[in-house]
Amino acid sequence: MTQITLALPDGKELKMAKGSTALEVAQSIGRRLAQDAIAAKLDDELLDLFRLVEHSGRFAVFTWDSQEGKEVMRHSAAHLLAQAVVRLYKGVKLTIGPTTEDGFYYDMDSPHTFTPEDLPKIEEEMTKIAQENFSVKRHVISKQQARELFKDNVYKLELIDESEEPVTVYEQGEFKDLCRGPHVVSTGKLKAFKLTKISGAYWRADARNKQLQRIYGIVFPDKKMLDSYLFMLQEAEKRDHRKLGKELDLFATHEEGPGFIFWHPKGMTIINEIKDFIHDQNRKHGFEEIQTPMILNEKLWKASGHYDNFKENMYFVDIDSQRYAVKPMNCPGACLTYKTKKRSYRELPLRLSEFGHVHRHELAGVVSGLVRVRAFTQDDSHTYSTPAGLNQEILDIIDYCKEVYRVFGFNDYETFIATKPEKSVGTDEQWEKGIEALRNALNAREMKFGIKEGEGAFYGPKIEYDIKDSLGRSWQIGTIQVDFSMPDRFDLTYVGSDGNDKHRPVMVHKAVVGSLERFMGILIEHYAGKFPLWLSPEQVRILTVSDRFLDYANKIKPLFDEAKIRATLDDRHESLPYKVRDAQLSKVNYILVVGEREVADGTVTVRTRENKVIGAMKVSDFIEKVKKEIDSKDLHA
Repeated sequence: MTQITLALPDGKELKMAKGSTALEVAQSIGRRLAQDAIAAKLDDELLDLFRLVEHSGRFAVFTWDSQEGKEVMRHSAAHLLAQAVVRLYKGVKLTIGPTTEDGFYYDMDSPHTFTPEDLPKIEEEMTKIAQENFSVKRHVISKQQARELFKDNVYKLELIDESEEPVTVYEQGEFKDLCRGPHVVSTGKLKAFKLTKISGAYWRADARNKQLQRIYGIVFPDKKMLDSYLFMLQEAEKRDHRKLGKELDLFATHEEGPGFIFWHPKGMTIINEIKDFIHDQNRKHGFEEIQTPMILNEKLWKASGHYDNFKENMYFVDIDSQRYAVKPMNCPGACLTYKTKKRSYRELPLRLSEFGHVHRHELAGVVSGLVRVRAFTQDDSHTYSTPAGLNQEILDIIDYCKEVYRVFGFNDYETFIATKPEKSVGTDEQWEKGIEALRNALNAREMKFGIKEGEGAFYGPKIEYDIKDSLGRSWQIGTIQVDFSMPDRFDLTYVGSDGNDKHRPVMVHKAVVGSLERFMGILIEHYAGKFPLWLSPEQVRILTVSDRFLDYANKIKPLFDEAKIRATLDDRHESLPYKVRDAQLSKVNYILVVGEREVADGTVTVRTRENKVIGAMKVSDFIEKVKKEIDSKDLHA
């Protein structure tokens, strides 16, 4: 019996009989792994678990915890959906059924017009097919055989004509589909799925082609995970920052400015609080604030590399017969600031920060609320360091990020190093030095990190922070970027301790919260609109039992203003329960009731937005309590 040697991800080697199935290899590694296995990989080829392993090489098994495992299960669920639809409806022509970021869909040319009422019926048929537990089979056939098999489907024939010889077809029960695979071993592996919505779609995303019908779905290894995800979707809908932003009067969008945000007073209050906090952190870490122009000559953007690598995302304007660009990034302006005088090594690191307003052209189809806009403000900074001081700068910024995320309640996050993209500037040596510096800093802080291949900025590698919100969703926000290229391109120098004035600094870009607009959208959903006291646009609302107590309310209101506590007075001719309910819906942190007893005692009766009644307190005592809570930045205050 011929044996092959498989190199496993943990560095161990496994001897197996040539021709063993991928599932048998998984079983040799571990029984639990085999139970959870969805697909495998031999060298660079993804395999169905029923495929034979014919040669030695690198071998890995994928479960739901991997991206590969998720995609295989989702794609298998798309086939399950297609099989159910073909069973139920006559004349359906299938097109393609790919995976999405969180599920799958299948596009169909169908004489039947699908409605949401059809989805439970299709799900029921999918469940029936899953319970029939058909084995999934893979067939490698010629293009001519494939044309004969799919002769009645013009969409499949088009795909076959474009494919290379041979092609693969997957079979489960009576159903066959043109597909590269891989798939789960049997339909019985698909136990927990849900169809979510229906939409229209053009074949090949071309409006000149026929419009198809698209059915979306999600799938998970078990019902518990599916139920948890559906609950999260319900919560996410309640927390949608676009909905809450309107209800809480924080911001608006208008058709006159698609992708551009109109901030309302309450929204600006939160934005300014975030800015003030970042200003304080910048001072603490030695950053000095600058501001650079919004519009700069085109030649600057050619010098920086943005013109060649980022032009399609930029807005241009003609001024005095010359071409200018609205800045998409703040770094070139910071470089010009650095160059205004000769610098000495004694000045370095020079840390420059800027709340820079930038514009980037996004396609209309991807613009969404606050999380994808065309104009945004960044908490940007650019540090110019000696090469010897680079590692310490990165370490300091890592510590900076950790503190900022802690204050906002983001203690759970992942870090990644994003490497050289296809379009880039700088030498390979510079990129390697930058990646090494980022890796060394993360290792020094004992932080686990992944690699995002090819996702660095065009001018240098970066650390990316993916924070997790209260629903467990990941959001990419902060970045730390090492840049050897831009100092070269702008000929930035400093005088070293040896008197040589041609030393080259290293540039470190920092954005901790990133886009303030995006960060605000994340915060709204993370807090479900219930901002902690220090951020809340309306911290206190005073309610009168009747107009008889307005004089007292108007007397104490200025005391809150003097203490810089954001307080309002509700003097409307409404019942007290109505006012209390309205304050809770407005997510005001503290609701103060003023009536006959409070006037007599010089107190207020305090309750929270969660309807917890704290009771009567002297006004001065309450103000002191609130000030302490604001200063503490307690998430629960």
